[in-house]
Amino acid sequence: MRALLVGAAGFIGSNLTRRLLEEGWEVTGVDNFITGRPGNLTECLSNPKFDFIEADAVQPLKVSGKVDWVLHFASPASPPKYLASPIETLRINSEGTYNLLTLACLKNAKFFLASTSEVYGDPLVHPQPETYWGNVNSIGPRSVYDEAKRYAEAMVYAYNRANGVPVRVIRIFNTYGPFMDIDDGRVVSNIICQALRGAPISIYGDGNQTRSFQFVDDLVEGILRLMRVDYQEPVNLGNPEEFSMLELAKMVKQIVGSASEIVFHPLPTDDPKRRRPVIDRARQVLDWRPTVQLRQGLPRTIEYFRAELCQSVTRAIPSPRVGSFRQRAFEYT
Repeated sequence: MRALLVGAAGFIGSNLTRRLLEEGWEVTGVDNFITGRPGNLTECLSNPKFDFIEADAVQPLKVSGKVDWVLHFASPASPPKYLASPIETLRINSEGTYNLLTLACLKNAKFFLASTSEVYGDPLVHPQPETYWGNVNSIGPRSVYDEAKRYAEAMVYAYNRANGVPVRVIRIFNTYGPFMDIDDGRVVSNIICQALRGAPISIYGDGNQTRSFQFVDDLVEGILRLMRVDYQEPVNLGNPEEFSMLELAKMVKQIVGSASEIVFHPLPTDDPKRRRPVIDRARQVLDWRPTVQLRQGLPRTIEYFRAELCQSVTRAIPSPRVGSFRQRAFEYT
């Protein structure tokens, strides 16, 4: 089996790439490095079943040979990243989704969209099932991501109905784990890095807003299970155990042994107050449930960040040159 994985150098994309290679897949990774990191794929480069192309899927990709799956994991996903690249975020989820669906159609391949719990916005229904239509401010600052993903889902299902391309859609709830960027800007990476540095820990609002955190290995397992079944409706993938931001900060401080003080900042515009998935569909269709709880996953994530921070302190790390990636000429066949 061969997968074209767009967004392969990102946090989730790189974890998925490694898992697919472990299972014997051929993987062609694609990334433009707007938020993905070349170093996330370093260990994949020695695998003969992996190749890579630097490209932006906003432009049509030309791919030679058979492709079984087109996996669309390309988009800035953390608020600081998508707010810094609003037009790019909108385009990769609109034009990019269309281009990749068209490629899947040409290749007689299946199409997989990584959507997000952000399609539910600041939910008025709690917890959130896949049948909930959401509460999104269509012109607010977060809309460049929330509405982009809602549009991407609409495009996927319109293309499926019009052209018969088999599709899979997941709605990813907060995910953490190794290969996150230390400058990602999301709450888990922020709090861990601040605690490790001994810096004040930033909490936005009163800290009582909640999230549900899943370890990346659980997410990747859910992705693979969905690829193995014939089910085309959206599927929530997340851990339904709910924590407040203050609980998360105190847990990280305790594991790290940090004396960092907790400081409060204004809540960002349209920041959701509560977020927790209903995962009945994943349980029934995929026989999937998260197995790594927050107190188990945080130490593994903290050790990854500790090593990353030590490297950045002890030596200057030049950015890997994209030219070090093996390139392949891409042609339509």
